Amino acid sequence: MDHSTEPIGVDEFRASATTWLAANKATAPRDYGAICPPDLIGAGIEWQQRLFAAGLAGIHWPTAHGGRGLTASHQAAWMEECAKAGVPPVLNMVGLVLAGGSIMRFGTPEQQLQHLLPTLQGTRVWCQLFSEPGAGSDLGSLSTRAERDGDRFIINGQKVWCSGGRYSDWGILMARTDPDATKHEGISFFLMPMDLPGIDIRPLQQITGEAEFDEVFFTDVELPADQLLGPLHGGWGVGMAVLTSERGHIGASVIGLERRLESMARLAEGRDLNPLQRQALAGLLSRGNAFKAMGQRQGPVASTAASLMKLGITEMMFDAAMLRGDLVGAAAMLDGPDAHGMLAAPGGRIAGGTSQVQRNIIGERLLGLPREPKPSGP
Repeated sequence: MDHSTEPIGVDEFRASATTWLAANKATAPRDYGAICPPDLIGAGIEWQQRLFAAGLAGIHWPTAHGGRGLTASHQAAWMEECAKAGVPPVLNMVGLVLAGGSIMRFGTPEQQLQHLLPTLQGTRVWCQLFSEPGAGSDLGSLSTRAERDGDRFIINGQKVWCSGGRYSDWGILMARTDPDATKHEGISFFLMPMDLPGIDIRPLQQITGEAEFDEVFFTDVELPADQLLGPLHGGWGVGMAVLTSERGHIGASVIGLERRLESMARLAEGRDLNPLQRQALAGLLSRGNAFKAMGQRQGPVASTAASLMKLGITEMMFDAAMLRGDLVGAAAMLDGPDAHGMLAAPGGRIAGGTSQVQRNIIGERLLGLPREPKPSGP
């Protein structure tokens, strides 16, 4: 595939990407979504390296950082074609979107030179160190401390729900650097080598029996001061700028939703559904098509529709898992895909922004309801 830096139209780029995917998708890992699971990390890294060699990594990144220097519309076309082909568009969203985006926007030239090209090449893998046991959706309540000590920070605390912690080389860390400031103003953003002494990574076993996530403990970890990203005590602004980039392009999301609806429609195949079950299935399909229309109407610009989509699809998939178990009957209590689906379904209400947070966003920003009361003090 030609990956020169000459300007190329979106349609021409899409056609070349489609041709490349048709020739290479058979050797790609399955489309695992935003986060590469631990058992596929080797295949994910190899896939990222192949994307880079083909000029399909960092499509809208500047050429100075190893990207193609194309537009966000080119990147959106790539994500849509990957969704159609059923392959991951990047190794990991944390590295290629969150870490990469934050370093491009806030990093020093030295930090950009150190991290950006290796991240695109798949030789540097990242994890996100934001959530804590007492500060999941409310990142302003972080308690992990980073205390300045000369040319280093001493890190103490705990992070939880860390995707890929056990296989990552680096992490993006939000920690409190001014305990006396109001809660959003005393936080800083760091780049954290995951092999420093004092870091303890422990897999978290889920109700499904799997361990996709990790908890990470920091005990007197000595982090060089030059790993601060952005201004001291200004990490809240860095973090919020990063998180606004987390949502995938709406076109790829609609394609994923279409596949989920096709899977739901097949629940009726070979089964004699009673009237209540038929009504429940029809209701799910109707809801799903309404969300599909909403996504198509929104277009590429993010808005509160993203929260409507996240909340609605999460609840729809939860209900679909429960209906599937109901249709299978007693066999759903045995180990297998039906039981696994029901056990995994509640996790969707937490991952990618909890349903409670999405309801707050919808209520406050879309419906104009009064903001949720905030306790006074830090």
